[in-house]
Amino acid sequence: MPIIKVKTSMPSQDPKVRKSNFNEVATGYTKEMALQEAERCIQCKNEPCRQGCPVEVDIPAFIQKIKDQDFAGAADKLKEKNNLPAVCGRVCPQESQCESFCTLGKKNDPVGIGRLERFAADYQLEAGVLDPEVTQSTGKRVAVVGGGPAGLTAAADLARFGHQVTVFEALHVAGGVLMYGIPEFRLPKEIVQREIDYIRKLGVDIQTNSVIGKLDTVDELLEKGYDAVFIGTGAGLPYFMDIPGENLNGVYSANEFLTRTNLMKAYKFPEAATPIKIGKRVAVVGAGNVAMDGARTALRLGAEESYIVYRRAAEQMPARDEEIEHAEEEGVQFKLLTSPIEIVGTEDGWVKGMTCVEYELGEPDDSGRRRPIKIEGSEFFMEVDTVVMAIGQGPNPLVPSTTPGMELKSKGTIVAEDGTGKTTKDGVFAGGDIVTGAATVILAMGAGKDAAKAINEYLQNK
Repeated sequence: MPIIKVKTSMPSQDPKVRKSNFNEVATGYTKEMALQEAERCIQCKNEPCRQGCPVEVDIPAFIQKIKDQDFAGAADKLKEKNNLPAVCGRVCPQESQCESFCTLGKKNDPVGIGRLERFAADYQLEAGVLDPEVTQSTGKRVAVVGGGPAGLTAAADLARFGHQVTVFEALHVAGGVLMYGIPEFRLPKEIVQREIDYIRKLGVDIQTNSVIGKLDTVDELLEKGYDAVFIGTGAGLPYFMDIPGENLNGVYSANEFLTRTNLMKAYKFPEAATPIKIGKRVAVVGAGNVAMDGARTALRLGAEESYIVYRRAAEQMPARDEEIEHAEEEGVQFKLLTSPIEIVGTEDGWVKGMTCVEYELGEPDDSGRRRPIKIEGSEFFMEVDTVVMAIGQGPNPLVPSTTPGMELKSKGTIVAEDGTGKTTKDGVFAGGDIVTGAATVILAMGAGKDAAKAINEYLQNK
């Protein structure tokens, strides 16, 4: 049977329809589509795709189970390594990880590993997930600070090792960026919640509204009888440009803009208690995945015009190609080689526009990308009602600042050993964005998995 060269396309809502609702954009494979895509996998003996997976999923094995029409078995195979497969099937950058190593991808489209992962996980969620076996307790207790991807992964693996795990989450629901950052139309919150419920069934105790650094410090957790602590508090500190006008009404950090919309359900106001005001024209400064989320969210909240404002060129945008394409399809406009130098307000303190300058590309900088160079005399005024700053975020400083004896880097991230997450403080481990700075969900999960192994060894030797 000849190899199908092109990846099976993923059905999705029409752009003209979806830009006015918060329903999931991609609707997922049918059984027939999943079987067609799984048949493209040639089951390479050396399994190159596995080296691109931070959580070590046995990719050929789960795809083979789909070929065999054992869809629930495919999900079980995924869950041997991945505690959040329905999430990863939606938001992981597979194109730069597992799929980039696919043998088929050398001459044709790689196998749609992420799409098949989503299919298998969704199939099991819809069919009903059997309760997992709870491992007999070792009597050891581990505190996990932060209920995002790193913390949840570490907690689930530690529970499977038999340890008593308590997750302390600062917000009123667990999930971290999966709940507050990634929009409903990319990652339905019901999917996240069902994955978290499964982790609870492993025996993990998740305590919300628990701000470590205020409620207890890391040292106090150790004093209260926890044998080890894992810190996975992420990168929730928004960055701003430090330009005039950033304190005007109508200027949001991407964190606030997306948290209000996703976690606090502002798109349902007044049914939900949290409002959000955006006006007719919205400018999102930045061009990563978070910026695309912000620009696409603005359209769904009723903006007539939504702009990405980015000081580099199109080929330098860090967002995934799929997210850029979806934004373009929905009508997001791109102001490239452009950056604001001032946000201008009305007499009563609301945004009315931005003064911007244009750039041209020069020689490559340290990142390997061509450096943007300001064009003198290129200033122009851009009329907007709302500005969303999506230029990155840093580590949450609360836990590091209240944990003496734990070494930090200059930007406030925690110094932790590669592959184990060991910090300079005995019994304390860390992983995810609090160590690396803002990165991807799957890399945070990989760090949580590595740390869980190291914590298990630490507890066995303690």
